[in-house]
Amino acid sequence: MTVKTVRDASGLRLVVAQTNLLVGDIRGNVDTIIALAEQARDDYQADAVVFPELALTGYPPEDLLLRAGLHERVTEGLTRLRQTLKGITLIVGYPEQTHQGIYNAAVVIRDSKVLANARKHYLPNYSVFDEKRYFIPGTGGCLAEINGVRLGIILCEDIWYPDPAKAVQEQGAELIVALNASPYHTRKAGERERVVTDRVRETGLPMVYANLIGGQDELVFDGDSFVMAADARIVQRMPAFCEGLFPVDFNRNGEAVAPQPGPVATPLSLEASVYHALVLGVKDFVTKNGFAGVVLGLSGGIDSALTLAVAVDALGPEQVEAVMMPSRYTTDMSIEDATEEAEILGVANSIIPIETLFKAFLDNLQTEFAGRPVDTTEENIQARCRGVILMAISNKKRKMVLTTGNKSEMAVGYATLYGDMAGGYDVLKDVPKTLVYRLADYRNSLGRVIPQRVIDRPPSAELAPDQKDTDSLPPYDILDAILEMYVEQDHGVEDIVTAGYERATVTRVVHMVDRNEYKRRQAPPGIRITARAFGRDRRYPITSGYNRQRGK
Repeated sequence: MTVKTVRDASGLRLVVAQTNLLVGDIRGNVDTIIALAEQARDDYQADAVVFPELALTGYPPEDLLLRAGLHERVTEGLTRLRQTLKGITLIVGYPEQTHQGIYNAAVVIRDSKVLANARKHYLPNYSVFDEKRYFIPGTGGCLAEINGVRLGIILCEDIWYPDPAKAVQEQGAELIVALNASPYHTRKAGERERVVTDRVRETGLPMVYANLIGGQDELVFDGDSFVMAADARIVQRMPAFCEGLFPVDFNRNGEAVAPQPGPVATPLSLEASVYHALVLGVKDFVTKNGFAGVVLGLSGGIDSALTLAVAVDALGPEQVEAVMMPSRYTTDMSIEDATEEAEILGVANSIIPIETLFKAFLDNLQTEFAGRPVDTTEENIQARCRGVILMAISNKKRKMVLTTGNKSEMAVGYATLYGDMAGGYDVLKDVPKTLVYRLADYRNSLGRVIPQRVIDRPPSAELAPDQKDTDSLPPYDILDAILEMYVEQDHGVEDIVTAGYERATVTRVVHMVDRNEYKRRQAPPGIRITARAFGRDRRYPITSGYNRQRGK
């Protein structure tokens, strides 16, 4: 239940709407905006409410922006907002279609009137962003006066450059409000605060940083909005990964407008923030796409154990199904641990052995394979038997398959196309193996769900007798360090060797990464938690002669 608050009518109360929206659902998003704006007005006595960047369409709308029908719905949505909302000023992001092109914009509306319109100057076209594909850059500053306070309105990327904030300061702004759709990665919170600190010190003005929350395909938006005073102190921080309305009060101290201290949420640890991102990403991907639930293969290994925990925390045990598919190489320990995990988390689970399927494939391929030694082919057949079973359950029950491969495996191709890579969403796709262990420990600190034996035992795919991952890969602490330098930081072999890693190991790892680009292109989407994920972040050609000359 919302507790109504009392405020000083002589100041300004601005409510930040840290809200989760659905890309493309203009009518639904407008409904949400109206409901939250009315709640901000009635329960918090707000003068104004600010929503994230491109709130009407959700972010990123991508090629939906090329459809005329989307812009017709945006126009209808803006009309509804003007006609419906009374007694509160609305600041909301939207795509503004003009004869010149489309602007990434924000409109300020009060009692049926448009008070101001801001246009984004700087269009990010790096990492996961493609805004120059859709938008044209705006110019000039945007000022809106609310309850006697002059607000400068800027949009997301514009706070990363000095001139948009300086422009609204020179126009007479007393406070800057920044609308954002800034996706999460493990270093992003610190980067945002450093950039806002620079703008606040340059302008001498306080700033409200309002950010989107929610999962959108591989991106997760963490909220983590905050208010910074003119002396660059954070005086209020909204909790990360939490939807809600958060009031911020401003009063005049002489000529200056200053934010009043409010709740300052404690920043999450790296493990906690990543785990929250995974949970939110799974929850929104499954629910926003209308799946009846999820199904995953539970092997007794740490990756599937962590994936199961995330799925249950995201969706509840009633929407999660686990299937154990032992082969002739699966140990009793793995079956015992997988069964215990399913029972602790209360999910429906079953055991479907793959021996008869595996044997049938070998029998049918006996002539084709005659005279050739056993190798990874037979290992991959086992993985593909499991993939067929999971996809059949998915088709029959309308439950999406969650795959369980981690970033280390995806990087070096230690995964089977149409086998353990078969599915709709890969929860750990951007999580290195060493971080998987840390996340397992973190989740167990909240309540034990992963048996300690799963964490302690050497990792194995169990596709051959006494198999260990280290039979095919360097130890994960070494592998992940090399991958971070090569994949995330774009260092070459010589740089990595200079950092202290054995040349033969580095060359081998780099070769595995390069030759498995074709696999990653066929992998399901997964949640981005690092600054350089496979997919939108890292776009390398499948066919290339560049790395035949290794070094840089």
